[in-house]
Amino acid sequence: MELGEKKVEYIELIYDLIFVYFIGRSNSILHETERGFFSFDTYIAYVLSLLVILHVWYLSTMFINRYGDNSIRNFIGLFINMYLIYYMANATRADWEGYYLRYVIAWALILLNLAVQYFIVLQKNKKDCPWEIPNIRRHILFLVIQAAIIFATLPLYRIWNIPWIWVPLLAGFIFIIPTQRSDSLFPVNFEHLTERVMLFVVFTFGEMIISVAAYFETSFSLSMVYFSLMTFLIAAGLVLSYGYVYNHIIDRKMNTTGTAYMFLHVFLLVALCNITAALGYMRDPSIETIPKNILIVVSFLVYFCFLLLIGIFSKETERLQKRTLIFLVLTVVAYLIIMWLFYGNSYISVAASALFVLTIHLCLVLNHRSIHRTSLSRDT
Repeated sequence: MELGEKKVEYIELIYDLIFVYFIGRSNSILHETERGFFSFDTYIAYVLSLLVILHVWYLSTMFINRYGDNSIRNFIGLFINMYLIYYMANATRADWEGYYLRYVIAWALILLNLAVQYFIVLQKNKKDCPWEIPNIRRHILFLVIQAAIIFATLPLYRIWNIPWIWVPLLAGFIFIIPTQRSDSLFPVNFEHLTERVMLFVVFTFGEMIISVAAYFETSFSLSMVYFSLMTFLIAAGLVLSYGYVYNHIIDRKMNTTGTAYMFLHVFLLVALCNITAALGYMRDPSIETIPKNILIVVSFLVYFCFLLLIGIFSKETERLQKRTLIFLVLTVVAYLIIMWLFYGNSYISVAASALFVLTIHLCLVLNHRSIHRTSLSRDT
């Protein structure tokens, strides 16, 4: 099925900025520390808030990719959701008391707004594309059901005083399975989708860069210069790694539903948010050494794991070579050993992290160049 060119529109970039604002609000949850680190309940609230907004972003992005037409109707739908996301963002707290009602109602209304957008497309496509009708109806049904489940958590919260947002969130991810099967008949415009996702990742990196900027706010010293330089190199290495995969590895002409691509990016984005928090902790002596080192190590591993998994969407000529994989594994092992041996020394830990990130990027670059040298030698 040949899809025409579809560019990311200006309004889509503005729409994504509100999601980045939400992510910033979610990241602020981890600033609430107890006894040198955040509590387990705080972290669960943080992860749930990230997954909720990323799920909303997924639903919105998929709708725009398939049915967005840059019309007044689309603009109105986007601006309504932007306004509602403000309510969700400002109601995002480690302690939901006093804010849960606002959060839940805004979330449910966002989904119902998307259902209305699908319904309008349904009426329009009855004559133009009747074969898409069952699939559109399925999307409407699942959005309405998920919104109903969200509303149903309100009385449960009043009874037990426990936020139940994980229930509709889980239902939302489960609903993706049957829609994924039907969506396989209607592939996304993958070039548009990859560009949209890339821009969202770039915006998320913006949050990280703001976090790194905090290192420059302290009084001038060799320690300030050292930590600011190391954290800047970490952020730069992460940016370069993702950019290299996007520009050189991903096959943007691929015929796919895009669901797996988006799903992998959900975990990648959560890992990026964790790295942002961890970088902020590296310069803070009040944060416990072992937990903050575990956080940054695990976050790096998750980020690069899912970055490499995105390689399933790579061009045939850009697969990772066996020797590259071996070197990557050895790099990870070496990094883990160094972080274990010197966990109490922040100077070594942050330098090892910067070297680790830049080495992974170098591996990707060398793998790409090695493949092309081999290809050229075969042609000659």
